[in-house]
Amino acid sequence: MTDPVCGMHVTKDSPNHLEHAGRHFHFCSTKCLEKFKHDPEKFIAPQRKDEATSQEAAPGTIYTCPMHPEIRQDHPGSCPKCGMALEPLMPTLEDDNPELKDFSRRFWWTLPFTVVVTVLAMFGPQLGWFSMATQTWIELVLSIPVVLWAGQPFFIRGWQSVINRSPNMWTLIGLGTAAAFIYSVVATVTPEVFPETFMSMGRIAVYFEAAVVIISLTLFGQMLELRARSQTSAAIKSLLGLAPKTARRINADGTEEDIPLAHVHEGDRLRVRPGEKVPVDGMVEEGASSLDESMLTGEPLPVSKRPGDKVIGATMNTSGALVIRAEKVGSATVLSQIVQLVAQAQRSRAPMQRMADQVAGYFVMAVVAIAILTLIVWGLVGPQPSWVYGLINAVAVLIIACPCALGLATPMSIMVATGRGATQGVLFRDAAAIENLRKVDTLIVDKTGTLTEGRPAFEQAVPAGDLPADEVLRLAASLDQGSEHPLADAIVDAARGRGLRLSAVNDFESGSGIGVRGKVDGKRLILGNTALMDQEGVDAGVMADTAESLRTQGASVMYLAADSRLLGLLAVSDPIKQSTPEAVRELQNAGIRVIMATGDGVATANAVAQQLGIDEVHGEVKPADKLELVSKLQTQGRIVAMAGDGINDAPALAKADVGIAMGTGTDVAMNSAQVTLVKGDLRGISIARHLSEKTIGNMKQNLGFAFIYNALGVPLAAGVLYPFVGLLLSPMFAALAMSLSSASVVFNALRLRKSV
Repeated sequence: MTDPVCGMHVTKDSPNHLEHAGRHFHFCSTKCLEKFKHDPEKFIAPQRKDEATSQEAAPGTIYTCPMHPEIRQDHPGSCPKCGMALEPLMPTLEDDNPELKDFSRRFWWTLPFTVVVTVLAMFGPQLGWFSMATQTWIELVLSIPVVLWAGQPFFIRGWQSVINRSPNMWTLIGLGTAAAFIYSVVATVTPEVFPETFMSMGRIAVYFEAAVVIISLTLFGQMLELRARSQTSAAIKSLLGLAPKTARRINADGTEEDIPLAHVHEGDRLRVRPGEKVPVDGMVEEGASSLDESMLTGEPLPVSKRPGDKVIGATMNTSGALVIRAEKVGSATVLSQIVQLVAQAQRSRAPMQRMADQVAGYFVMAVVAIAILTLIVWGLVGPQPSWVYGLINAVAVLIIACPCALGLATPMSIMVATGRGATQGVLFRDAAAIENLRKVDTLIVDKTGTLTEGRPAFEQAVPAGDLPADEVLRLAASLDQGSEHPLADAIVDAARGRGLRLSAVNDFESGSGIGVRGKVDGKRLILGNTALMDQEGVDAGVMADTAESLRTQGASVMYLAADSRLLGLLAVSDPIKQSTPEAVRELQNAGIRVIMATGDGVATANAVAQQLGIDEVHGEVKPADKLELVSKLQTQGRIVAMAGDGINDAPALAKADVGIAMGTGTDVAMNSAQVTLVKGDLRGISIARHLSEKTIGNMKQNLGFAFIYNALGVPLAAGVLYPFVGLLLSPMFAALAMSLSSASVVFNALRLRKSV
């Protein structure tokens, strides 16, 4: 049977079935059954079933330009600004590149014509196979398919560049090829209109071989460039390839079936057997195992998982069997978000690119002016046939100039770098983050979840009066039910673990960075640090000695008060991550000033800082204080990075020159940051900084090559060396140099995959 909603094949004994209009329908899940009940006709009518399927399908592919990411459209085509072929915004596993196929077909089908025309032009008079008039007509006939069919895309793009007032490399190629071809056609059809000075070897000099060789070499260069550019998305394709194709779903009646990954819904129970990949993000309900998460986080050691633990889709189950409940599917999974972040970063523009764009914008018009000047100067003062020399040198100038190399210089480096970073657990939001990270000289770090595990464990509750310790814990846990802070999770988990009955919380307030407020059992409770107690007029001094003793041991201390009366304090400890000491040393050795800013008490912060060798500590700070600290350092001329994982870090992350979020933290923090460390390991900052330095160096190499190439190539093509050494550059060699220049920039960018 076929599920009329999603199209899956199901058996007749499926528990999800319904009779409608005298027909029996069977469904793969209760969700499909409910959709059908809501609007049966939508799925029964064949013509409307197609509409439903299209609504369920993924949105249409968006195409964009690698050099101008602001250009977007829902169909393939050419960029109206630079003429480059548009690429899918999100690469797929298929390597089917229609433009590469088209250019390859045009190149190989016309290559024999190009070879014959070139051989005739170079050796025809010596071979004496045909009279010169006959040979000229043969060259014309063989050149027509090469120029008019194989070169058609170039002329179309060149014309579009004129219409859109956006001169680019296709403007130059179109002008140069058209000039050589049209001149040669006129010389063949009506040779009498030319003066005798244009005669060469018994005929008016023609340059069909220049036109066809330019077309063929440009096609060849584009093929090389397209193949190389496809490798820049290799990282995204490898990430896409991590996801399994199917999942094993446990149905309500206990039966199990393998279903396509796209048919997994939130709440589905899935079995993950040893050696299989976790299909989607979820939570372990049954079983215990170790998962290899290295493909996403870079962490080499398997991570143990027990009931209640979170699992990430596409990670490998190495040992035991697990039953998980799906929590995030489709584009909401960690893997999908990583792919989206990498793709977004690859399409962003580096600040360094602005200079190249400005240069390229004026470059084409300058080249056209130089070509015209070359034609005139050669025609007036050059040796005979002077105007023929002038035409050929002008064509060489137009062809050798390649603004495409300038335009590709930084986007290719960015695409490779972001892909490389993703494979090492470092996600860049945009190109500006890559360019700025290498300049950072000051790093502000949060404590909880950044320097520490972020999974605090409750230690003890100390009453201030006759109230039992468990009642202090129960009230604090009831209030903390509405908080996302890791310290709150530890308190709530401890209360539930002791079987304490939690009350509902009303009028909950959070986000101050120093604590929370709310009403529990009719009492107005506040829970937080001494700053919050002072703000609320609560005297916490009676427990200051106890709190200080706990803080010096590295515990975080929170006071609980009801109706402005102190009820007690709670101590929660959060161990330092094993990787943190090494990460701090690496950063300090690199000359970066490391500063801790945390909402925890000063004593607790100092205890952690002392263990890590951090000299500058700011304790009990509010989100506004962190923001002010970032601003203060920036006014001193410091380039500031902020690393954090919580909601209270978001303002400072957004204000910093580079915001760095822990991938283990909140979505708000990650949305405010320019860099995300997938596994929440501060050592990733050193990796990201090294990648930033290598990438900027690569971009400078590309830009330098493009500038030097054009600075030398254009004068050489114009013939400036001819008066001294008698050297002229053939348009054919100019075309080869132009084609290889763009490809060389791309190949140089690809070196980043191995150099970092």
